[in-house]
Amino acid sequence: MSRRTRIRRHGQRNTPMRIILGGFAGLVALSVLLTGVGAVAAFGLVSQWLTNLPSIKDPAAFSVAQTTKIYSADGKLLANLFLENRQVVPLTEISGYLQHAVVSVEDERFYQHNGFDAIGIVRAAIANMSAGGVEEGASTITQQIVRNTVLSDERLEISYKRKVREAYLAFELEKTMSKDQILSLYLNTVYFGEGAYGAESAALTYFNKHANDLSIAEAALLAGLPQRPGKLSPYENLEGAVGRRQWVLQKMSENGHITAAEYEAAKVEDVKLQRAPNMNETGVYSAPYFIAHVKKVLQDQYGTSLVFKGGLKVYTTLDTRLQTIAEKSVSGVLNLKSDPDAALVAIDPNTGHIKALVGGRDWKVNKFNFATQARRQPGSSFKMFTLVTALESGMPPRRMLDASSPAVIPTGGSPWIVGNAEGGGKGYITLLQATTGSVNTAYARLAKELGAEAIVKTAKRMGIKTPLKPFLSITLGAQEVTPLEMASAYGTLAANGKHYPPIAVAKVVDAGGKTIFTAKTDGAQVISPQVAYAATTMLQTVIARGTGTSARIGRPAAGKTGTTQDYRDAWFVGYTPELVCAVWMGYTPERPMRNVHGRRVFGGTFSAPMWRNFMSGALKGLPVRSFKSAPSPKYTWKKIWAVPNTKVPTVADMLEGTATSTLKTALYEVTVTYAYSSTVAKGRVISQSPAAGAKAAPGAVVTIVISKGKDPNAPPPPPPPPPDPTGTPNPTTTP
Repeated sequence: MSRRTRIRRHGQRNTPMRIILGGFAGLVALSVLLTGVGAVAAFGLVSQWLTNLPSIKDPAAFSVAQTTKIYSADGKLLANLFLENRQVVPLTEISGYLQHAVVSVEDERFYQHNGFDAIGIVRAAIANMSAGGVEEGASTITQQIVRNTVLSDERLEISYKRKVREAYLAFELEKTMSKDQILSLYLNTVYFGEGAYGAESAALTYFNKHANDLSIAEAALLAGLPQRPGKLSPYENLEGAVGRRQWVLQKMSENGHITAAEYEAAKVEDVKLQRAPNMNETGVYSAPYFIAHVKKVLQDQYGTSLVFKGGLKVYTTLDTRLQTIAEKSVSGVLNLKSDPDAALVAIDPNTGHIKALVGGRDWKVNKFNFATQARRQPGSSFKMFTLVTALESGMPPRRMLDASSPAVIPTGGSPWIVGNAEGGGKGYITLLQATTGSVNTAYARLAKELGAEAIVKTAKRMGIKTPLKPFLSITLGAQEVTPLEMASAYGTLAANGKHYPPIAVAKVVDAGGKTIFTAKTDGAQVISPQVAYAATTMLQTVIARGTGTSARIGRPAAGKTGTTQDYRDAWFVGYTPELVCAVWMGYTPERPMRNVHGRRVFGGTFSAPMWRNFMSGALKGLPVRSFKSAPSPKYTWKKIWAVPNTKVPTVADMLEGTATSTLKTALYEVTVTYAYSSTVAKGRVISQSPAAGAKAAPGAVVTIVISKGKDPNAPPPPPPPPPDPTGTPNPTTTP
């Protein structure tokens, strides 16, 4: 049930004015329809028509859809959201020429009648009688308002019943509103074509002017559009629009609203069409991916109707200077049409305010928002959460980790076999070195020790909202998250362990000027300042001498690279005390990035330079700040962390039982898995981890892989090539 249906009320049925109006309307209508029927019957029919009328006293009865405006943090208009592109202004801000022009052509007796025009009704009745149907409307401006607001549910109905209902409500409306109020309501309601509702939007759409700056000729052209806005648009039918304008000017002259000289000058004035830059069809003028995110946030909070019709003023967190730098930073590196997609999100870590957001390379080509909607694997950039978990457990940066490759990690099922991609690794290295060099095998073994559940909990505390599963591969970024989440989570380290949820909308003001929302910037201390500073200190080495050297910006900064399996995603997420930024790139649909600008893509080769370009520009001119220091966390030491001196014996090519016995004699635990092999006999060892000769403390787990023989489903080997007829023939014997 519509709002206007819900506000319908039975009106007073016996007022003198109602009887007069009903009788008058009945005589006119029934003179055509009910020839020969008595006045009593006619009055009864009209009385029936005037039942179940909407209330014109309802405060919302004459509300109209208004445009919602979205502003940047620095006060620039980013977008207009609308179902009807309307900007409501008072009558004092609408040209007197336009007021006179509209009255002249829509309702020349507007200031003499009381809502309905008796002369016009008689004229229309005669015309309709001659035509044999309802051909001429005789609707006044007041009636048109009634039709487009409280009777909008009936506006497509062509009948005497609707006309009588309109006339009665128009008469009632004029008892509650002044002529100026009615004219103002009309001029802010009527449709002028080209998506423009109301005088202000029309003036901007056709002439790039405000409604109070229109010339006589411009006002006349606009006044002629509402009758046939689709067919008289000067953008499509300039000749028709000018012809209608000339007729409006004539009516203005006849009614004494302009002088003869003004009339002659206006007739020959050239039409200079110019659409205002902020009146394009989409209503989005800057940062389209950010606006798409803001629209979703607003609709989730207030619903579509209020957002697109409520005339809200929305003040966002976006900094247009930083947004421009962000867009150039992406396009400057990925400058070829065939390049992958990319996203960039920058946040003030001390408030959560989103300062810049690029959701793709080209909004016109792809409107999918990779910054907020695309969940992609973050690769090694997710190691940060494992690092924080380790530091919180009391593990010091000097803790030695096994970096040998491959790492065969027991999982209870098939082992997880890990190699190194971005960084290197051999033997034992410190936790700091494993972080600096992004050593996969060291972090995989660390994740096994810490437990995937602990890493998941850390990620959630720091700002990851996507549901995560406690799989060990999470440490290498095997589960999907958004760039917005990663920027938000890394911001926790920049803010000394406080997490501020990402904020796009700072304030919302309704059409009446009342502030209905103000964002809160209360952060929660989710990790200790000591752990945050320790992690930051270690992540600074990634940029200083590790996999992220392409992100150096000449000031203290910390971050982490990330590259997923088969080069499908590349990341760099980093921060300074003032700003955190996440950069992602990858193809959609997913495919390897093996040849972008002639080289393979790692997080340090493309994403880090985009991050560097953005951060350098964003922070230019700001004083260099160091990260706020904090005491070291309370570290502990465990004997099992000591680097073992015992070497793992070799068991390659041994039978399973012999290999197991050998390892157990050396005081190692043994895990056995099986795999097909075309080179190792069935029942014998294919490989072992840790490798033979590696150092491992007694009690450590050694995983051996036993051959199941040749794979019966493997394709047969290709046949040998035929002999070369041009080569030396094989020796032969003579009989």
